[in-house]
Amino acid sequence: MNVVVTGATSFLGAPMAERFLRDGDRVYAVVRPGSRNMGRVEKLRERYGGRIIPVSVKLEDTDRIADVIKEPCSLWVHFGWDGAGSGNRTQRDIQQKNAEDSLRALRGAETLGCRRFVFSGSQAEYGIRDSLMKESDPCRPVSEYGKAKVRFYQAAREYLTESGSAIEYVHARIFSVYGPGDHPWSLVESCRKAFLAGEEISLGECAQMWNFLYRDDCLEALFLLAKAQGTVGFSAATPSGREKNGIYNVAAPEAETRLLRSYVETMYRLCGSRGSFVYGVRPPNAEGQANLIPSTQKLRETVGFAAKIGFEDGFLRLLETEATR
Repeated sequence: MNVVVTGATSFLGAPMAERFLRDGDRVYAVVRPGSRNMGRVEKLRERYGGRIIPVSVKLEDTDRIADVIKEPCSLWVHFGWDGAGSGNRTQRDIQQKNAEDSLRALRGAETLGCRRFVFSGSQAEYGIRDSLMKESDPCRPVSEYGKAKVRFYQAAREYLTESGSAIEYVHARIFSVYGPGDHPWSLVESCRKAFLAGEEISLGECAQMWNFLYRDDCLEALFLLAKAQGTVGFSAATPSGREKNGIYNVAAPEAETRLLRSYVETMYRLCGSRGSFVYGVRPPNAEGQANLIPSTQKLRETVGFAAKIGFEDGFLRLLETEATR
């Protein structure tokens, strides 16, 4: 089938495009004009040839994407979101524009005849919590980033309801993902680099509960949601009384949830116990001292997702991958 992936040069966007290519699909890789990471798409073109087609379009123009893509598409997976780094998560104007651009992308998907739109939501939508996070729980986001993700979910449902659109909307609340190509400022990347170099790293308290999911497991969960048979998301066409909210936590199993300090100390050990770390120096990020305690029952029961890669295995894979670059 024909699949559109926005943010196709990003940490999750590029390997997501490849996951569809491996399944035999054709991928329209939407990237912003002049993207510095265009090499990620070019590498896929070298491997998969004409089955991946770069599309240079600004996010604010995605509602007119049918001017560029001239054939129907079945799926749209949306990673296009500017300012995802911690510093920009407090910027209301940036995050509000992201929500507005995402609604344009949803309209663009409709013009292409897409049957399903998968959106990359975030655990930041829940806000500060110290208990199990279920998809049915109310959201109380703290950062402008989390607020914008919630606003888009509400706007998407409202738009689809009022328009009577047949497109199905899936909202994947992605928790903490790590792996090759991760942002250099992430905790895993910061620890990996510091420990391997024998340096000291200053950390926050790291006293909250946390849940890490390896990148490839995250991609498989999103792939299953995108390709699932039947209705898994919100659709205005769903008969009354059988409505689905379309929200899914994408995270590691509950057994992987533990103190963040445990993850730090595991990374330290796997890097040969080199360097050092100090807790309680750095302030909390834009979401505050948040706990990540996700329930993944809905994802398991709906699409049969089961993560295959535990944290130790995933971190060792990351070390091996980076050592060969």
